[in-house]
Amino acid sequence: IMRFASLGSGSQGNALVVEVKQTRVMLDCGFGINEMVSRLSRLELTPQQLSAIVVTHEHSDHIGGVVKFARKFNLPVWLTFGTASVFEDEFSSLPQLFHIVAHQRFSIGDIELEPFPVPHDAREPAQFVFGDGAKRLGVLTDTGSSTSHIESVLSCCDALVLECNYDLEMLKNGSYPVPVKQRISGRFGHLSNDEAANLLANLDCSRLQHLIAAHLSQNNNTPELARSALSRVLNCEPEWVGVADQQNGFTWHEIS
Repeated sequence: IMRFASLGSGSQGNALVVEVKQTRVMLDCGFGINEMVSRLSRLELTPQQLSAIVVTHEHSDHIGGVVKFARKFNLPVWLTFGTASVFEDEFSSLPQLFHIVAHQRFSIGDIELEPFPVPHDAREPAQFVFGDGAKRLGVLTDTGSSTSHIESVLSCCDALVLECNYDLEMLKNGSYPVPVKQRISGRFGHLSNDEAANLLANLDCSRLQHLIAAHLSQNNNTPELARSALSRVLNCEPEWVGVADQQNGFTWHEIS
């Protein structure tokens, strides 16, 4: 059985756990140690039960807690050369550091990871598909646009966590300074609800058991708008689409 849960998703911090048998990989760690321990306990996990931390990119809401948490609980960390280069001194002091090549699959215990590069304003950002040999979970956040490679990798997933960062009208009419609006909506920023829906429409969704909208902006989006955009593509009830929120993430979802 493969299952996954989120400890929180959004600009204040991100972390996601994927479990296959006794292997538990945490994707990103954007919270402090005490907050992480508290959020893990909601999933009935302790830090000692984690196998590794995998990092997507160097923005603080994804990487902020990685070094201290990994050091305290002696966890191996996996990240791209580009991401590692941003905090070279801090990461070189970790007990176990592994580098990811963006087109090369690798395994951590019972979980196979397939990294893929994404257009985002970071040094060498990657997102991931997690697999157990039969089932596949695709995760895509922090990308400003889709690519044919992203779509080919995310086709035929059994579960998908997909960025729906903003509603274009809310962003346009919101209070953010113009350069920030341009960054968010640009090719290396984040996906809007409509862009996420367009991407979803290009995927083979025949095996999809779970779809979660993630990394929603607290100022420029609502869960209802994100659900509505994605459910229209799948022709399903909006309630079928899950939402990862900042405070609670989402609880365990099993891929059967």
